Amino acid sequence: MKLVYTSHSPLLVGHMRNLLETEGIRCVVRNMGLFGGAGELPPTAIWPELWVERPVDYERAERVIREAQEAEPAKEGWTCRGCGERLEGQFTECWKCGRQRPMNHL
Repeated sequence: MKLVYTSHSPLLVGHMRNLLETEGIRCVVRNMGLFGGAGELPPTAIWPELWVERPVDYERAERVIREAQEAEPAKEGWTCRGCGERLEGQFTECWKCGRQRPMNHL
């Protein structure tokens, strides 16, 4: 196994794990329960870690994580053509009526 990602945020580590698993890359999260050691251990020693199970998947896992970190979320909002609801840019469908975001706003 090889360490591919670590962060102070368990949510970010979980998100990266989900991205890798979606790509068919088997991985394991370690250190999720070490927050109780805060103050006793160096700060980065208790951060959750994401490990790739198969070395052959390591480079692809690095690429997936790098692309996820570089991707900027959509900032421009949009208006639903179905119900007129104003939505933030990160949403791809209307929360009110379920209509998909227009392609020219993706």
